[in-house]
Amino acid sequence: MANAISSAIMNLSAAEKSTRVAGALEIYRQGRGPADRAVSRWWEDAELSELLLKPKPIVSVGVAVRRETFTRIREANGQPALAIVPQEQDAEEFELHFGDGVELDVLTSREPAGQGAIARFLAKFGEGVQQVEFRCLNVDRAMAILRERFGLAPVYPEARAGANDSKVNFVLVPVPVGVAENAKVLIELYELP
Repeated sequence: MANAISSAIMNLSAAEKSTRVAGALEIYRQGRGPADRAVSRWWEDAELSELLLKPKPIVSVGVAVRRETFTRIREANGQPALAIVPQEQDAEEFELHFGDGVELDVLTSREPAGQGAIARFLAKFGEGVQQVEFRCLNVDRAMAILRERFGLAPVYPEARAGANDSKVNFVLVPVPVGVAENAKVLIELYELP
């Protein structure tokens, strides 16, 4: 699996669009599969489903890469706009959209040796899927439901500022069957301004 994700990340910076699309599809598949299994019970809750835009949720896969990889991917994809990320988060990011709902959020650390979440992820795991992001109508309410009805604790006590003035919070969710024992996926819920 590590080789497949490494190759897919490398393909995002290929000259040929078809190679970039194939890389994006593989990354999206590898991020979405475990996330879909992890959140499958969420769709049974009517209020939470509505907050997460079911029947057509908007889902992006966040892939963390080293600075050099970030630069190559951005150049190969026409220099997409950088998101405005709060300074304390020590991150840079941009979005890639490939059609058919395949959306990636490419992330790197401003300070590769720093203590930000992306720097720590890269130091521990290397390049790969770091999070899966679900658009949400009300992050605070969704996190309250996850805490009360599903026994999941948000990463932050309250939602915080995210990229481009969004409001975000995260939850680490166990992945049932089909993935390594004790596997978890980091889910970001984000609310647009």
